[in-house]
Amino acid sequence: MARVEPVEIIEDGLLLRPWRAEDADAVHRACQDPDIQRWTTVPRPYRPEHAVDFVTGSSPAAWANGSGAEFAVCDAATGELLASCGLVSIDPGLGSAEIGYWTAPWARGRGVAVRATRAIARWAFDVAKLRRLIWQAEIGNHASRLVALRAGFRIEGELRLAQPAVGGRREGWLGSLLPGEVPAPDEPGPAGPDTLAARRAAVFGRPQPVLFATSGTTELRLRPMEERDLDAVVATCQDEQTVRWTTVPHPYHREHAEGFLRDVTQAAWARGTGASYAVADPDGRYVASIDLRISPSDPLVADVGFMTAPSARGRGYLPAALTALCAWGFTTLGLARIEWRANVGNTASRRAAEKAGFVVEGTLRGGVQHRAERQDVWVGALLPEDLA
Repeated sequence: MARVEPVEIIEDGLLLRPWRAEDADAVHRACQDPDIQRWTTVPRPYRPEHAVDFVTGSSPAAWANGSGAEFAVCDAATGELLASCGLVSIDPGLGSAEIGYWTAPWARGRGVAVRATRAIARWAFDVAKLRRLIWQAEIGNHASRLVALRAGFRIEGELRLAQPAVGGRREGWLGSLLPGEVPAPDEPGPAGPDTLAARRAAVFGRPQPVLFATSGTTELRLRPMEERDLDAVVATCQDEQTVRWTTVPHPYHREHAEGFLRDVTQAAWARGTGASYAVADPDGRYVASIDLRISPSDPLVADVGFMTAPSARGRGYLPAALTALCAWGFTTLGLARIEWRANVGNTASRRAAEKAGFVVEGTLRGGVQHRAERQDVWVGALLPEDLA
């Protein structure tokens, strides 16, 4: 690769330049933002001396020793600081570098990070002669993922992060960009504003919402599962009917519930692959669990799974909760079909599904592995018009 020298880039309404001492106040102000502190590794609390060291110490040193190329992203007309974007961990032998960015809270919603990332990527390939750019972000950082997609990065998998944010997940998304893959300034690129990816990034990038349902005169809340629900989850998963009709571990212990909360319910929302809910009665007590899981092969299809606490069975809670969750899936996630499956003979699950509007479409012979043997499975589906 060519030696990286400090440079200014003007593209698509932005001026990208090396950091200056006078930028310290704006950097300090930007890094008070909760999202920057949540998703990046900036010091917490972020003090004025941290900003001074960044703009006068570490960033110029990275330019000087060739390990990085960090830019202040400014409005080309006014000079106002908008964002930070640049290359870190430059490997001259491999011709590879990692890109990182944050946007100041006063500049969000204007596509600044996308425009800056594209401009730096073009410079990196055309001038610095890099052969690859890497992007990493903690799983759950859907805003960063959306920027990477719109800049042309291909999201290729997951890896455990070497330096996770304090209090964050250790797992991260990984993507790469090669020469010739950067969209032109006037191109929307992948995951544009009107795409399903953008729509879902906005959903899963926020806290999981609470949904409401009514069974008779009983008001139910579908809320994210919490630590206080785990004893009831354990009791439900030790019930003989739950063991008979589901694939929960048997025997079921507290650590199974803790792992389910951490590795299934919370992880699904962070990844944007689905939503798991605890169904709570008017007193806030757990009465059921219900999951909506997006198909990895068809983003417009999802399936549901559910179980009811023994003390809450026969009260119509599941059909009401299922209807509310499916309506949310159609209207908010843009799903076109939601599927239900149950082992043949599980009439309680079938009744709940049919009361919620699911149409049973047939039987899959030997359709599932259940407790060391293949069993037949009923399959049904709900379409948006079925709820109408």
